[in-house]
Amino acid sequence: MDPSPPPHVAPPAGPGRRSLLLGTAAWCAAAAGCVREAGPSAASPPAAGVRTPAGAARATASAPAPPPGTLPAAVPWRPGPGEIEPAAKLAAVRLVEALGTWPAGRGGPRNAAARAAALGISAPRAAELAAEAGPLTPAADQAVVRVIDAQYGGLLPETASVLVPSAQSTRTGSAVREGGTTIDVRLARTSAGWAVTALHPGRPGPAAALGASARAVLARPRIELPPAAAADVRSGAVHESVLRAMLLLAGTYRMSVSVVRSGHPVNVFGTGRPSDHPVGRAFDVWAVDGRPVVDPATPRSLITAFMRAAAAAGSYNVGGPVRLSGGTRPNQFFSDATHHDHVHIGFAT
Repeated sequence: MDPSPPPHVAPPAGPGRRSLLLGTAAWCAAAAGCVREAGPSAASPPAAGVRTPAGAARATASAPAPPPGTLPAAVPWRPGPGEIEPAAKLAAVRLVEALGTWPAGRGGPRNAAARAAALGISAPRAAELAAEAGPLTPAADQAVVRVIDAQYGGLLPETASVLVPSAQSTRTGSAVREGGTTIDVRLARTSAGWAVTALHPGRPGPAAALGASARAVLARPRIELPPAAAADVRSGAVHESVLRAMLLLAGTYRMSVSVVRSGHPVNVFGTGRPSDHPVGRAFDVWAVDGRPVVDPATPRSLITAFMRAAAAAGSYNVGGPVRLSGGTRPNQFFSDATHHDHVHIGFAT
């Protein structure tokens, strides 16, 4: 996320812990996903360029593989400590999980609207949100969505954008398809708490012929990409400056990327200024070396060193939970409540 007007929001402690269980299914980032048939080899390895977020491999290593032709169990995401507005993230994530997960035979827009309404959303608004869900509600017999992270695309006193990168397994007949998307969930603060007002799912472009840097990014295990971000790289629409910076940083750090292009607000939240993300000139990182940026237990020295390394890799605009001094360019570093939970790394046109 790019710099936004600093909100005046007090940071309460966020209860619970972040769930990174993503099941044993592989991820695919191409727009059409990937398909595995039910059978002895139903559990397949991750596709090239699609990396499991930090900690997920450890969390799932002891979990038994689902029987052939079945989907992984749904595991609700929960905010960890250090969150500024955990209630806003929970409102966004619970709707994504409800819309993107259904048992056999309960797909379709009417059932999706009913699942949204079960969260206490009015029936008319639930129907609108179900219609906006797009790639989160594909035609399938059954589906399970696994939220990878929830980060702010913008946080102001009365409105918010929560970006929700997700992986999704769907089953139609005997075929299980792996895919996923990133959703920009818009919310407003009401007297009853945070309420979802709109959904903007990411729609990565089709795969294209790739250069050496894009191929290298997709092949690096230390660059962990959610499905939509990997699809962004596959589309050929991510700028060379971003790809080279990822590769440079991966020489020292393991990065859990949250957002590249898809699912990010077009403008810097709360302003009319275009964001660097939709044009492929920025990426966000929610965890470094397996340590979430938002977690107070994550050493600040790790995050500040990563931010300075991002600037050294060519970024003109590095945001995070700490405002750093120095830099080779004016205002190269910034911090605000929006960037309390991730590091933004942007590149000039």
